[in-house]
Amino acid sequence: MSVSPAASSPPPPAPPPVPAPTRADLLRFVRRVAADAALVASLPLDPECRTWVRLDGPGGSEAWLIGWPPGTGTGWHDHADSVGAFMTASGALKENSLAARLPSDGWRTLELTDGVDRERRLPAGQGRAFGRHHVHEVLNESPDRHAVSVHAYCPPLPRIRRYSRSGRILRLEQVERPEDWR
Repeated sequence: MSVSPAASSPPPPAPPPVPAPTRADLLRFVRRVAADAALVASLPLDPECRTWVRLDGPGGSEAWLIGWPPGTGTGWHDHADSVGAFMTASGALKENSLAARLPSDGWRTLELTDGVDRERRLPAGQGRAFGRHHVHEVLNESPDRHAVSVHAYCPPLPRIRRYSRSGRILRLEQVERPEDWR
């Protein structure tokens, strides 16, 4: 009896690409992580400097658990083309932001119009999602208590633009790339 070779079958089709997480997906992720008391408590806290641990975010996003000593903040910055979300896990944070879409490139100094400033108080369990080119600063204004927060960005941060602000004048000071903070 002869056996005929089995016909080779074509390889199975590649699975469809996984869509990038949305702002809502990132917000759900940071909420879930912020509720993990054991993980939040495991973050080493420094009395003078922010501390952080990188986390695996959903769908290839970049995520961080960050400790904020009393009186610390980020300064004005944006996350370029990434969308993001963050949630306070313990303590309280304040976010100052601009409700204005800024040009993405090609400028060094802008005069802001009246009415663009926003302020949010974010106690433990509170957070927010944001879109591309969101300019903000995050602060721990407590004189004596650390805060801990969870942040997620998608795509992983291609750059961070840092700004200085004097009244209505916003000035681009520096552009950081991932190799600058690793």
